[in-house]
Amino acid sequence: EIEHSTLFQVSTSTALVQGVYDGVVTIGELKQHGDFGLSTFDGLDGEMLALDGCFFQVRGSGQVSEPGNDAKVPFAVVTAFRAESEFTSDRVDGFAELFAQLDRMRRTENLFYAVRIEGQFASIKARAACKTVSGVSLVAATLRQTEFEFTDVNGTLVGFWTPSYARTLNIAGWHLHFVTDDRTGGGHMLDCRANELRVRLQELADVRIAMPETAAFLQADLSRDPTKVLDIVEQGGRDST
Repeated sequence: EIEHSTLFQVSTSTALVQGVYDGVVTIGELKQHGDFGLSTFDGLDGEMLALDGCFFQVRGSGQVSEPGNDAKVPFAVVTAFRAESEFTSDRVDGFAELFAQLDRMRRTENLFYAVRIEGQFASIKARAACKTVSGVSLVAATLRQTEFEFTDVNGTLVGFWTPSYARTLNIAGWHLHFVTDDRTGGGHMLDCRANELRVRLQELADVRIAMPETAAFLQADLSRDPTKVLDIVEQGGRDST
């Protein structure tokens, strides 16, 4: 009977790794489940970020727009964001340091978290996937991604933390998307630096997943551990091993 937010997810990260990119849920349907989140679009056509009920699309061209409610996504994670804790980060010198600060605010390794980070960034490195066809591996698809660099820019990072035990469902650890305050740029965050940021966190214990019923999803091999592939993709498509 206690009111709480639900983490609503469409499809799985493993399906994306296997090249299942066809849109299955509309932006209009996602809005019924949350006002905050991230995803990609049909055919990996850019990055999606939802903030304060507005859904944005960052394409490989760098263009930011608000897609119509009929736009479809193959994968998404959304929630109704209600901050439960807050802190100020005095200095961030790279994504590893940011993630370490966020990790210190988590009380457990076993629940999901949503995070909203706002402020002026000395630098942000981001990327956006370019549209491709289903069946192409995620690593091959991200080789065609576009990378952007922003300096001295005000903006917001939106993201989630997924426990390691759920790594076949979503990207384990932190996954963040960025949009500038003037809504002219953004993408999937690869790195960042800043002197002062406002960070708000929400703990999520209620998780619901809608599985696609398309032929591509039903026939995909989802038994493989996607961790290594997702690590490569998270680093911008470069294998660090």
